[in-house]
Amino acid sequence: MVTEGAAGPAASTSAGEAGEATGATAGGRLPRVRGFAEWPVGGSPKEDGKALRRRVPRAAHAALEPDTSRPDAVTAVEESNQGRLPELTPIRVGRMSATPFAFLRGSAGLMAYDLARTPLTRIRAQICGDAHAANFGLYGDARGGLVIDLNDFDETVHGPWEWDLKRLAASLVLAGREAGADEDTCRKAAHDAAGAYRRTMRLLARLPVLDAWNAIADEELVSHTDAHDLLGTLERVSEKARANTSGRFAAKSTEPTPDGGRRFVDAPPVLRRVPDAEAAAVAASLEQYVTTLPEDRLPLLARHAVHDVAFRIVGTGSVGTRSYVVLLLDHRGESLVLQVKEARASALVPHLLTAGFEAPEAGHEARRVVLGQKRMQVVSDNLLGWTTVDGRPFQVRQFRNRKGSVDPAALAADQIDDYGRMTGALLARAHSHSADPRLVAGYCGKSEELDEAVATFAVAYADRTEADHAELVAAVRAGRIAAEVGV
Repeated sequence: MVTEGAAGPAASTSAGEAGEATGATAGGRLPRVRGFAEWPVGGSPKEDGKALRRRVPRAAHAALEPDTSRPDAVTAVEESNQGRLPELTPIRVGRMSATPFAFLRGSAGLMAYDLARTPLTRIRAQICGDAHAANFGLYGDARGGLVIDLNDFDETVHGPWEWDLKRLAASLVLAGREAGADEDTCRKAAHDAAGAYRRTMRLLARLPVLDAWNAIADEELVSHTDAHDLLGTLERVSEKARANTSGRFAAKSTEPTPDGGRRFVDAPPVLRRVPDAEAAAVAASLEQYVTTLPEDRLPLLARHAVHDVAFRIVGTGSVGTRSYVVLLLDHRGESLVLQVKEARASALVPHLLTAGFEAPEAGHEARRVVLGQKRMQVVSDNLLGWTTVDGRPFQVRQFRNRKGSVDPAALAADQIDDYGRMTGALLARAHSHSADPRLVAGYCGKSEELDEAVATFAVAYADRTEADHAELVAAVRAGRIAAEVGV
């Protein structure tokens, strides 16, 4: 674990740069090798980052201009519901209408519309695309340990690093307000998240690449981000996460069958059995899924039998997409549950085009999600893969893999800024795998100018989100849009 206020790995060049880079040994004995850096090292990414400040001053990131052509909140929600299962969209609307923070969680596309009209450095990284404060959490690694990191990648794309940071900062303000913190505390959480991001990038830029790349973002991170007030909360979350397993879920959600196996039990509307043909299509898709895994994982799955498939509603932003759980049993009857979750096109793509970036290459959307996750996390689910069901792309992962999360809206006021520092550091580490931290650190600099600008933006965007949420609530009450509350 690295120190100085943050932890994480340093990055190589961006994905695009790595494909073009060449290299040669000192003295020129060997030919240049595509995919490797040149030697001697030329140029200074740090100075290039500093030079960007002349074109995009760091203070410019405070800007959030009014836009009369912006879609209203209800229209944005209705558009984002297109292609989802219509019988489930009222549940999604109901969840989004609960609080302004919940609205933000379900409106990544609307925020991307706004971000596309803000200043951009044009430094790109593999970004989460939905880096709000509730999308960080604990999950299990292959050796039984717990890791803290980003854990939702439905919207991941190669895009502007600022978009993730600003979404995180705005979400912290909204979560703080929901938790009852005063405005100074909420703003400080956003400010501290940006500061931790900046300091982490500076640290990563100085570390040997290999040492930093392999640093694990685990529970020790809190001591390196001065987030000591979070320790008790994280210990409680960790204890719950260790018990949050496939076996425990299966014990509660399945019943024995006459042949000695098990099957899911209806628990509508969250969990429901599906027709045999639908279950068979999902089960058959696992043959394609195993081809996307490393060969050393195949014996593990080969020792499990597929027993049942059910439909299960997930998340806030994901409600209405097709999502299944698949029950596997080993020879002792012990359970392993896989989630087979539909992957839609990233909501950020049209807004990247508006901002002047090229369109991502068309491809399997679940492959995009899986590869984006692996690019951003130090440790990923060792059964993460993808498949196709009835022509639709799906990602496959372990379900209830000792996952645990901190509800930022339930934190005490004196923990919000600690949580901001921790998540800001994690975000920087995730970006550093694809964006050169020397370049980003050169732009961010030593002063708090960027921190202040991001905090100003975050407060303004939180105000805008509260207005959007109020508009949605009014539309629900007026019957303009259907909502099922409390599900």
